[in-house]
Amino acid sequence: MNEKIYNYNVFAKYNESRIDKFLQSHSDKTSRTKIQNLIREGFVKLNDKTIKEVSKKIKTNDKIRIIFPPPKETHIRPQKIPLNILYDDNDIVIINKPPGIVVHPGAGNHDRTLVNALLFHYNKKLSSIGGKLRPGIVHRIDKDTSGIIVVAKNDIAHNNLSKQFSSHTIKRTYEALVWGSLKPKSGKINERIGRNIKNRQLMSVRKNTGKVAITNYKTLEIFQNSNLPKISLIECKLETGRTHQIRVHMSFKGNPILGDKSYGKSKEKFKKIDEKVEKQIKNFNRQALHAKSLGFIHPKNNKEFFFEAKKPKDFETLVKTLKKASF
Repeated sequence: MNEKIYNYNVFAKYNESRIDKFLQSHSDKTSRTKIQNLIREGFVKLNDKTIKEVSKKIKTNDKIRIIFPPPKETHIRPQKIPLNILYDDNDIVIINKPPGIVVHPGAGNHDRTLVNALLFHYNKKLSSIGGKLRPGIVHRIDKDTSGIIVVAKNDIAHNNLSKQFSSHTIKRTYEALVWGSLKPKSGKINERIGRNIKNRQLMSVRKNTGKVAITNYKTLEIFQNSNLPKISLIECKLETGRTHQIRVHMSFKGNPILGDKSYGKSKEKFKKIDEKVEKQIKNFNRQALHAKSLGFIHPKNNKEFFFEAKKPKDFETLVKTLKKASF
């Protein structure tokens, strides 16, 4: 397949628009993320000059050229990886993903992903909208986050579920262990989230330039004694679904998630801590975050569905240890 080239002249109504937004608005089937990647990779020219600034402002009569290179050959092999399937019908699959598994192949993760497992168990019975790298994948949770995921078996189901996610009607609940105790014990965090300026692979609260992000939380239990730093078990309900949303919001609030290597710089110190608890916390080699439940309207029969996923053994064991050590 050959590359595709598109040329545009900028009309007055687009004066001072961002170039990535302009190109996305003229490419219905291409996401803004894809457009931004093409800009960064040098496939966009503004007035015959290659640009790599995704937020570059354009002016009336500017000339823009975008090149869509031919797709790279990709082959994702099916792999016999066990799946914890909570529900399965002709349109959707509900899976309780264990920690340590990436949802789909990407840089540094070419196999042993959830997609590799899905291809083995369902072969060609998955939606094609995500392309060869993401068959059936409607949404993601982080590699080291455990919990519930819905997978689409056909394109109609995929489009329907995607609209529910984008309109924020999906009901998502998480449980997490965080350092300290939240004040107030229940509340709403409404802080915009965007890319971290210093590290583009991470997110951060960006009050003026970030996307709206809303997390409702409540404290379920607080663990503490004279030999134990204060740790809280909390429940979070998402009104939006930004990348790393709960992890960023908890860190911003001063209560980072236990075990979070990216956002979890805790001020808590291991002073006079119970040795067994200290060992278990230090050996808990991931963020203590679990996608507990998912509620949505079934894409075919329009019935309301609700699923819950049990916490993995390492999470449950840590909670039990904290309970025993607490007053």
